[in-house]
Amino acid sequence: MFTIDTHTHIIPKNVPDFAKKFGYGDFITLDHHTEGKAWMMQGNKRFREIEANCWDADVRIQQMKEHKADMQVICTIPVMFSYWAKANDCLQVSQFLNDDIAQTVNKHQDKFIGLATVPMQDTKLAIQELERCMHNGFKGIQIGSNINNLNLNEIQFDEFFAACESLNAAILVHPWQMMGQEHMNKYWLPWLVGMPAEISRAICSMIFGGVFEKYKKLKVCFAHGGGSFLPTISRIEHGWDCRPDLVAIDNAHNPKNYLGKFWVDSHVCDHKMLQYIIDLVGADKVMQGSDYPFPLGEAIPGELVRSAPISEIEKEKIMGLSAKSWLGI
Repeated sequence: MFTIDTHTHIIPKNVPDFAKKFGYGDFITLDHHTEGKAWMMQGNKRFREIEANCWDADVRIQQMKEHKADMQVICTIPVMFSYWAKANDCLQVSQFLNDDIAQTVNKHQDKFIGLATVPMQDTKLAIQELERCMHNGFKGIQIGSNINNLNLNEIQFDEFFAACESLNAAILVHPWQMMGQEHMNKYWLPWLVGMPAEISRAICSMIFGGVFEKYKKLKVCFAHGGGSFLPTISRIEHGWDCRPDLVAIDNAHNPKNYLGKFWVDSHVCDHKMLQYIIDLVGADKVMQGSDYPFPLGEAIPGELVRSAPISEIEKEKIMGLSAKSWLGI
């Protein structure tokens, strides 16, 4: 069964000190404190400890063999987005990260597919970097669930989505800068509660803002099984129905009409939830996605789908065929 893991993250082994270069900000650097391990440093604070599988392609390929994955879609770690930075500085960070991904893909074209990152805080520069990457072999981009707390339906992003549609670029929407995280520092709540909510925020914004109506050929995948959107879609529909004066002001179409018009990954941690999202959007719109190589990701990428009580045809779609459609390969 040909397998493409559509949701994995990567970072260069050596990251420049962009804070020193630009003269401000808590840009991420890496502290390789021991062989095969490094602290991601956000300014002077430890953000996350990562291992060699986060930067070493050979280690990743060996683990892919163990996990029975034929290919990985690789993209940066969301904290690297740097949307908060000055736009031209963010462009330089994006170009550095994208060039590293391109080098990895070019060296192992049978193993990796690249998604770029772009300076979304400046639409002109975002399109410029999107075009550069798409013309150099990338299949799409990864963007945040919000852009400096602006929702994805804001008119300033229209030209960017039009460019994505024109270039046939796949879009992975990933949660980041979780709303309310400053009020829930304990218990890892930003990751456990905020991330699912962020994805629902992004989907609702794009539906109610009419993004999918304006750009009907847009190819969007929402990470983490669509977050809390699909489990609460009936509540969302009820809100659209009972208070159209608040909800249906920019798009009159029922939000359930958009089920099956975007993709979600399979990282839902539970067979019943996997079956539920298949029932809602169809197996051809669900893709194997593990969030490799992080602890909150799937422990054994692909195991949830392979062990699920679903048909072999559905498994083939989720493990590879759906991704081929999304990526245009």
